[in-house]
Amino acid sequence: MFSSYRVPDITAAMKILIIEDDTETADYVAKGLEEAGHTVDVARDGKNGLVMIVGEAFDAAIVDRMLPGIDGKTIVETVRGAGKTTPILLLSAMGEVRHRVEGLHSGADDYLIKPFAFSELLARVEALGRRPKEEFRDETVLRVGDLEVNRLTRDVARSGQKIDLQPREYRLLEYLMRHAGRVVTRTMLLEHVWDYHFDPQTNVIDVHVSRLRQKIDKDFKIPLLHTVRGAGYSLRAADSTS
Repeated sequence: MFSSYRVPDITAAMKILIIEDDTETADYVAKGLEEAGHTVDVARDGKNGLVMIVGEAFDAAIVDRMLPGIDGKTIVETVRGAGKTTPILLLSAMGEVRHRVEGLHSGADDYLIKPFAFSELLARVEALGRRPKEEFRDETVLRVGDLEVNRLTRDVARSGQKIDLQPREYRLLEYLMRHAGRVVTRTMLLEHVWDYHFDPQTNVIDVHVSRLRQKIDKDFKIPLLHTVRGAGYSLRAADSTS
């Protein structure tokens, strides 16, 4: 049905999840990936696929956009909301520009339109596998000083005092806490909190950081959220700058 394509000695063997309800497509892709040296798991519907991608460790996932139960775009959004950074390639027959933009903004790393050449799919998946893995804290409960975030319940508290955050404020705080002690740039926030891959020339980050700072720092003696001039922001228990 297709000839195997392999770029030798560039990409190590990967563990790849395919979430695809079309049996012929899933088997076609799985066979090609296995012949290229990769290990493959297949989920035939969105519900099982979501359980697998959240609960297990994969080097990459290929997710069909139109799935029974839970669609691919929702899967991607849920995975990203859970803090998982598994590289995801969305497959879809929906090929208009707006569809591709929606897919990428949902958190997908790449978008491939059906029908596709297997050689291109393999090249794209292996390219995702060669990307440097982002290091981040993956604990269920994140703590910085006396600030605590429970990633399962999304409860936020400081010194035992509950703090109510809007969804975007929560995503911003969680991302900062996962990178606690490091400088987080505006570009990083745009890409990982707002899913923008360009600078929209707005003050959206400044506004949300200001609101978040009011909620987590205003009523407490020691500030945690710091602005690093010319660089970005840093969440840390003590300000080491003069």
